[in-house]
Amino acid sequence: MPLFDPQTITVASGHFIGGKLVSDTARLAVLRPSDGQVHTELPVADASTVDAAVQDAWRAWRTSDWARRAPRERARVLRRWADLIEADAPQMAPLEAVCSTRPVRDAMAWDVPFTAEGLRFFAEYADKLGGEVAATRHDHLGLVVAEPYGVVGAITPWNFPLVMVSWKVGAALAAGNAVVLKPSEMTPFSAVRLAQLAIEAGVPPGIFNIVQGDGRTTGDALTRHPLISKMTFTGSTRTGAAIMASCALQGPKPVTLELGGKSPQLVFDDAPDLDRLAGIIAGAITGNAGQVCVAGSRLIVQRGIADALVERIVQRFAALRPGATWDEQATLPPIISAPQAARMQDIVERARSVGAQVRCGGGLFEGGAGGAYFQPTLLQDVSVDNPAVQEEIFGPVLTVQSFDTEEEGLALATHAHYGLAAGVHTADIGRALRCMRGISAGTVWINRYGRSADFVIPTGGYHQSGIGKDLGRQAVEANLRFKSVLVDFAAAH
Repeated sequence: MPLFDPQTITVASGHFIGGKLVSDTARLAVLRPSDGQVHTELPVADASTVDAAVQDAWRAWRTSDWARRAPRERARVLRRWADLIEADAPQMAPLEAVCSTRPVRDAMAWDVPFTAEGLRFFAEYADKLGGEVAATRHDHLGLVVAEPYGVVGAITPWNFPLVMVSWKVGAALAAGNAVVLKPSEMTPFSAVRLAQLAIEAGVPPGIFNIVQGDGRTTGDALTRHPLISKMTFTGSTRTGAAIMASCALQGPKPVTLELGGKSPQLVFDDAPDLDRLAGIIAGAITGNAGQVCVAGSRLIVQRGIADALVERIVQRFAALRPGATWDEQATLPPIISAPQAARMQDIVERARSVGAQVRCGGGLFEGGAGGAYFQPTLLQDVSVDNPAVQEEIFGPVLTVQSFDTEEEGLALATHAHYGLAAGVHTADIGRALRCMRGISAGTVWINRYGRSADFVIPTGGYHQSGIGKDLGRQAVEANLRFKSVLVDFAAAH
């Protein structure tokens, strides 16, 4: 039985500028991944529309009291916003699910509450990062003063639309900035609802603007705009590099980039409870159908337990049921688009052609009701240079490599390009900490895999997995610039 009827979900498909929905010429079809149907069309903001949105945000930042407002009052507004989001969950969750890969059950139980609680977390930092008094000679007073940048540009991905907006916008607004956001053109609707609720909560019009469109036109114009003082982006490494290059040429301006990953799960033969462990590993690659930047896509397991663990994972893969995001019985959502599913299939086929053995899965489910549903896939006998090991697949495809010694396991866990996240599973705390030190990644989970609701723990990658952090104190600090002040008492009369 469907949990909602997608035909009944009305969406606001325009831009959001100056506190109002702004219509524009529709150019892009927005598909429902669950059934492949066109839900609506989306405008593409050109350079002039982006300029209007940024200019409006700049005026709002200069003329409203948002940046100068007492920090605790700014925090109260953000908390009111969070309360409104939670209360709006029955409307927000279907809006999030209809054109995304987020099952409505998950959106209701996790995405909406996580979004609201994230805003509350950032609100509490509004008055915690004002600067410091520096240690100087006795007749000087040295100050380091924290100030907002002004207008921050943000580009968010399609895989967790609500949550990613809260990470980018919450931190920037708590620090006193205005934001111009470009959500993914595949999942643009819940962001507009968030912006409408922000106005209702008391965020001044123009402080949070949204421009709709694609990366080539809208995203590029936003990144290059001279009044954008800082950019934040989550998405592919390739696009992140292009944004960084554009910011260097047009600024320079700072960037926060959370990019691709090829995260290992390193399992030792003393890891307790193989059944529980199999559930963790399977969930880390099939949650959101593997369309997660930190997906645990490389299982590296000590040889003595490899067969037993793989057998348990295969059983869990087989139990998953594909279905629409509004399907009450579904436990595996669709792939975001047919081209993305075809890309996944291509990587699996190339992996097979150079020796990978397909233990289960390997392609699309038959049928699919118009959507692309990829079978949870496990690839064994993969070499370090196998395409499935080297390339980010962004789908439910798990590779398996075995090792004998700790040193060998650590060597396999190291990736030539990525360093976003990793998992270590062992009963030996000394080994766990050695591996934590030895793995070059921005996040290491020990005897678990995945984020908790501890917003104070930042997230972000090493190497080609990104620069800077989302979440935590570091996310708010990244939206502040610091001014040095030195007062000479002797010269003051």
